[in-house]
Amino acid sequence: MSTTVLLLPGWHDSSPTHWQSAWEAQYGYTRVQQHSWDRPLRGDWMAQLEEAVLAHATSTLVAHGLACVLVAAWAAHSRLATRVKSALLVSPVDVERAEMRQQLHSWSPIVRERLPFKSILVVSRNDPFCSFLRTSAMAHDWGSQLIDAGVCGHVNADSLRGDWPQGHALLKELLNQEEHIHGH
Repeated sequence: MSTTVLLLPGWHDSSPTHWQSAWEAQYGYTRVQQHSWDRPLRGDWMAQLEEAVLAHATSTLVAHGLACVLVAAWAAHSRLATRVKSALLVSPVDVERAEMRQQLHSWSPIVRERLPFKSILVVSRNDPFCSFLRTSAMAHDWGSQLIDAGVCGHVNADSLRGDWPQGHALLKELLNQEEHIHGH
């Protein structure tokens, strides 16, 4: 049984030069589409993720930015969370910050329950959308392995990371652990 990799872009989707877009093109991973990339509503995004997970026997999630907050909210409420084997979470957005609350009103509070699957959270020390301290606390609450990516902004196309081979190595590590656990 092969695991489907679901790409979960954040707010405003992932641009053609974003590493998620590169992975979609290079490896054929599935991008989960949202009804509105520019005016995201948590309930709508959760419904789209539910449909995407339902369509596959097993999935690994690759979330960026706002989609990290989506994964936490979805996993706390969905009975389908058992179909997800692991998640690579990259650069979550702190939707509880005052300047974010107005634009992303349906996303607060951030769900802080332990994720029911293995996860790695990659964080930059100078992400403009979430402090290192806040991201570290999220990793702790979610039960995620924290990877310190150093000083590299929001780990997106603007960070000049190209197809981000280090991130793909982390994803392969998660996928290989799944195969090892399940003996495939």
